[in-house]
Amino acid sequence: MFASVLNPQSWIESGGLALATAIVFAETGLLIGFFLPGDSLLFVSGFLASDAGGHKLPALPWVLLCLFMAAVIGDQVGYLIGRRAGPSLFDRPESRFFKPQHVTKAHEFLERRGPFTIVLARFIPIVRTFAPVVAGVGEMRYRTFVTYNIVGAFLWAVGVTTAGYYFGHFDFVKENIEIGILVVIALSLSPVAIEYLRHRRRAAPLADSTLDH
Repeated sequence: MFASVLNPQSWIESGGLALATAIVFAETGLLIGFFLPGDSLLFVSGFLASDAGGHKLPALPWVLLCLFMAAVIGDQVGYLIGRRAGPSLFDRPESRFFKPQHVTKAHEFLERRGPFTIVLARFIPIVRTFAPVVAGVGEMRYRTFVTYNIVGAFLWAVGVTTAGYYFGHFDFVKENIEIGILVVIALSLSPVAIEYLRHRRRAAPLADSTLDH
């Protein structure tokens, strides 16, 4: 159960680079892909392309190229979905695979941080799925979006995968890959935790002033 849910190693060993590429594309390009394990999958893909991982995937350059292209194309598809769907996306009814609050959260994130959000969102689960869609809804200049999309895809897909490739050579990581995956998940969730704490900190004075009145 643990291996199939938290550890995408079994997924990649079964489906190979093609499945890993499809998952990265789905998480970044399709609204239903928000639940997929992007960060840990990239880390494990790098590990499985290394000597320590038994070369269960092709050589690292091919893995990086495929995952990078999937990340870029995925965000492009998300942007086009946003452009076509427009503001009506925010009024779409909730379903098992779609939560309107995810779109709202990505919209607020984009409003606060501007175009650079497209880069930052790559490292934040759920937000990375909806940020390109929101950019399309908000009609962000296409050239600007493409630039930040490519930069973000490179830092995320190439960076995390390369980290898995090299850190996998350490005996502790090699023998405890599940712990390595949990660390990656924790790091990917840290921006969400920080944002939550900041929100609580900003909300506290407002709550106190309301009580005083």
